[in-house]
Amino acid sequence: MLDKNGIAKRIAQEVEDGYYVNLGIGIPTLVANYVREDISVEFQSENGILGMGPFPIDGEEDADLINAGKQTITALPGASFFDSATSFAMIRGKHVDLTILGAMEVSENGDIANWKIPGKMVKGMGGAMDLVASAENIIVAMMHTNRAGESKLLKKCSLPLTGVGCVKKIVTNLAVLEVTNQGFLLLERAPGVTVDEIIKATEGELIVKGEIPEMKID
Repeated sequence: MLDKNGIAKRIAQEVEDGYYVNLGIGIPTLVANYVREDISVEFQSENGILGMGPFPIDGEEDADLINAGKQTITALPGASFFDSATSFAMIRGKHVDLTILGAMEVSENGDIANWKIPGKMVKGMGGAMDLVASAENIIVAMMHTNRAGESKLLKKCSLPLTGVGCVKKIVTNLAVLEVTNQGFLLLERAPGVTVDEIIKATEGELIVKGEIPEMKID
């Protein structure tokens, strides 16, 4: 089973040379720490930076450098800073190759709910609305179940939706899954996790074909 850093490490394997990547709040922000050093990647944050690096070393934080989740970050050589209008023009104009988001629920047809829990105060949907409407390649980083052990990969989302039919792939603490027209296609299982455990933790339609390989996490 993976922890949050393990999920980020596995998703980092999906990042290709030359990609422009938007990192959502939560687990996705960790991905920048694990991208291969032999490729060139530009990380974009919707609050107005292109060229984010890994999190800073303790004691070397710059309070003026933050991501969309208000975490302190580093900026790589050549990084640029701009206003929100320019940032969202990049997103809406489909200039981002890969979007990595967290989620509270994902349905078997690729719907995502990641912005509101009924009864809790939130300021609004924010940039997630633009990201799911514009991005053509969305990977979700999430835990497979909630704290009560209930599946978060569902037949139909119970929480208010952020986007419809937009998620392409999901990496959880248990598995890597692809969203297909028939449901969740199981691609890989986390180290030490069995297929039966994944089946039991998945409410939505789960497709299992042949022997499922174990993830390789360096």
